[in-house]
Amino acid sequence: MIDLSDIKDAKRALHWFLEISKIPRGSGNTAPIAAFLENFAKARALEYIRDEYDNVIIKKPASAGLEDRPTVIIQGHSDIVAEKTAECKKDMEKEGVDVYRDGDFLRAEGTTLGGDDGVALAYALAILEDENAVHPALEAVFTTDEETGLTGATGLDGKCLSGKILINLDSEEEGIFTAGCAGGVRADLSFPVRREVTSGKVYEIKVSGLLGGHSGVEIDKGRQNAIKVLAEVLSALGSPKLIHIAGGTKDNAIAREARALLSLKDEPSRDMINKIITKYSEAEPNIAVSVAEAVSDETPLTEQCSAAVTDAIRELPFGVIGMCEDIPSLPETSMNLGTASTEKDGVLVCCSLRSSKGSEKEKLLKRVEDIAKAHGASVTVHGDYPGWEYKRDSHVRDVMCGIFEKTYGRAPEVVTIHAGLECGILSDKIEGLDAISIGPDNFGIHTTEEHMSIPSFVRVFEFLLEVLKNI
Repeated sequence: MIDLSDIKDAKRALHWFLEISKIPRGSGNTAPIAAFLENFAKARALEYIRDEYDNVIIKKPASAGLEDRPTVIIQGHSDIVAEKTAECKKDMEKEGVDVYRDGDFLRAEGTTLGGDDGVALAYALAILEDENAVHPALEAVFTTDEETGLTGATGLDGKCLSGKILINLDSEEEGIFTAGCAGGVRADLSFPVRREVTSGKVYEIKVSGLLGGHSGVEIDKGRQNAIKVLAEVLSALGSPKLIHIAGGTKDNAIAREARALLSLKDEPSRDMINKIITKYSEAEPNIAVSVAEAVSDETPLTEQCSAAVTDAIRELPFGVIGMCEDIPSLPETSMNLGTASTEKDGVLVCCSLRSSKGSEKEKLLKRVEDIAKAHGASVTVHGDYPGWEYKRDSHVRDVMCGIFEKTYGRAPEVVTIHAGLECGILSDKIEGLDAISIGPDNFGIHTTEEHMSIPSFVRVFEFLLEVLKNI
């Protein structure tokens, strides 16, 4: 039991955060949390919809006296990036996360915390159950599989919603209001392989210790990608024959670790490996590349197939491709190599492409397809979603900025971001939608270092309640 007795406000929101943390809800594992939300609505006789994507919409009538105000949509996604440390034995398909308190922060034992986007669920459930909360008519929208391509929001039927005001609760910095974001698309490269018996020794090479992070938020921080570094090491070895390659965990998370089993005639040069480590050590102070003899009964790939995979990974772009002209500090276009894996019939490399310009996104996708074709790989494109265009005139933004300044004694920062948010998809579905995104301070998202500020969680919840009273 976590002791929160010293926290005076937002106790029910914190209660619900801890409750949903008990439910496995990694992307792709949507049924458990959808059933929980459905039962929550049933127990309180609230109107709800659960669709084929496991999106859940829960509706609550307006408080007395606010019936004439516009309906407000409060929205977030129910899935999380379910990462865990190598030492963690938890089965995240069947188990929730183990939350603990660390001073003013909530953390999880060996896994991601799930504040992205458990915050939205916790806030919404606390408001939906509170008969004394003051608000206009509410439509609480919980979408699925946001982290793997925003597929829940894409499949959502916009006709189920009447609201024209959207408060998205999927931002991670208190006092920063997001009012626009990049669009994106996923591209999966599949390399067919042939294998041949070889007489070389088997080695395992592992790249570890990288910072990783969110491929939208941290893509401009100079962080390296373990899959790219591994490919550089393999290329420097001359003509290794791959047996197995694995790296990264999610296509929208910068890969922190990658490893390969390979067959080599000669032992890898430690001097060569140290040069590569030194090359990246300033940006990645904890980078490590280990080499160890190994045993495998698998037949290696041919030299040609091995080179095709390695060379393609090296040639694929990673990081910021271009910066915005209007906002010089904001990336316009970027790409991340999220995962690499050896499948039964080939090698699969999954990439995430982002851009605030549709034309640049298409140009980057064409570049990826050309690289794949040159190395004999096929490309599957999926999860294409639009950007969210900044609006000069926004009623919800004006109201929230005014309340924030009155409450905090300073103006909030209004930004557009390079990471993807569902606001763009929902804006396409709901004509005239006026949207904004907020959230409390949440650090290290998509990593096992994720932690959330309790005081910030409380303040943003109280701020949200004040907004709903006055919007």
